[in-house]
Amino acid sequence: MLSYGAESFVFQFAIQKFKDYRTTILPVILYGCETWSLILREELKLRVSKNRVLRIFEPKRDEVTGEWSELHNEELNDLYCSPNVVHVIKSRIMRWPGHVARMGEGRGVYRILVGKPEEKIPLGRPRRRWEDNVKMGLQEVGCGGMDWIGLAQDMDRWRTLVSAVMNLRVP
Repeated sequence: MLSYGAESFVFQFAIQKFKDYRTTILPVILYGCETWSLILREELKLRVSKNRVLRIFEPKRDEVTGEWSELHNEELNDLYCSPNVVHVIKSRIMRWPGHVARMGEGRGVYRILVGKPEEKIPLGRPRRRWEDNVKMGLQEVGCGGMDWIGLAQDMDRWRTLVSAVMNLRVP
């Protein structure tokens, strides 16, 4: 059993490591995520990588045998209370089209967003597009059949939808 001073040192050390994770590693993971088109396999990889990084920070030692072991996912979530990376990415994916939709038709980003390519479509199942992710995010919060560009014009309502996507439960 650790003494009170040693326990507080270990706790402060864990807090510092988590701050390092939030300030250095997480921004690298999330760089440019507003334009990603996530598929389920990539979501799983992001969750796994986050848990692996957090496990490096806080190994667990059995008091009886003295052996080191990894923390389970539930223990990591209880210890760090960090938001799910996939939720953060989905909320950022939802936040970006709100900005673009309010830019106006004269801006190049808006024209690229609503424009339709005139190329021949290749055979096979089409890849998931960025716009499909936005529509799926709206469907998850119960606004599936609505025009998302029209919804994005009302900034307060769009912000509410983005925060609802952030607070969704992922199995």
